[in-house]
Amino acid sequence: MTRHLRLGDLTVEVAFKDIKNVHLSVYPPNGRVRISAPALMRPDTVRVYAISKLGWIKQQQKKFQKQERETPREYLDRESHYVWGKRYLLTVSLCAQAPFVELKHKRMLLSIRPETDRKKRQAVVQEWYRFQLKQTVPALIAKWEALMGVKVKRFFVQHMKTKWGGCNPDGRNIRLNTDLAMKPRECLEYIVVHEMVHLLEPKHNARFIALMDRFMPKWRFYRDMLNRLPVRHEHWEY
Repeated sequence: MTRHLRLGDLTVEVAFKDIKNVHLSVYPPNGRVRISAPALMRPDTVRVYAISKLGWIKQQQKKFQKQERETPREYLDRESHYVWGKRYLLTVSLCAQAPFVELKHKRMLLSIRPETDRKKRQAVVQEWYRFQLKQTVPALIAKWEALMGVKVKRFFVQHMKTKWGGCNPDGRNIRLNTDLAMKPRECLEYIVVHEMVHLLEPKHNARFIALMDRFMPKWRFYRDMLNRLPVRHEHWEY
């Protein structure tokens, strides 16, 4: 069951679920607020909880308002595209063979058939980014499995509109946003570590923070670096 809670000029979406704890999320790009609450929790209790978190909610919303957005991509010559945090100029080449992407010096070469439209060009580039992550992530996981004493059963790479990664502690798998291939490698490693720490501590609590401090002392620096970088232009859907 989902309700909407009004707190002055703020609307909070409240979903009552079969869960034990309250979860609060603020989503980009406009700072939509959602609370997942235990099914038996009283609405007045949820209201009090939301009011107690107003300061944090406003802070998160301001971050999203200030974050730079990329311009929409048309996948045409001389567009800027980023790979591991470095800028490349796109060069589109028309050919009869299967489409592919490769990097040469400071250029990203996109080879496609003449009739290929923008949507298909985007799909080709996205799949290339996905491949870059799938080639890079296994070594990172192996490195941190040894350091943390945990085991990742599987990892998935997919386009995610509202977060950089996710973890299913029960299934022991992690998910990573395809767009991480555009960001510096340190940012990817930070997200991998973040999600793997959830195998030790599912919640974002004091123990989780202590584990992050232990395994990656500079994690806040990498988090802030990632949050300062421009994010993809999207028609966001919820």
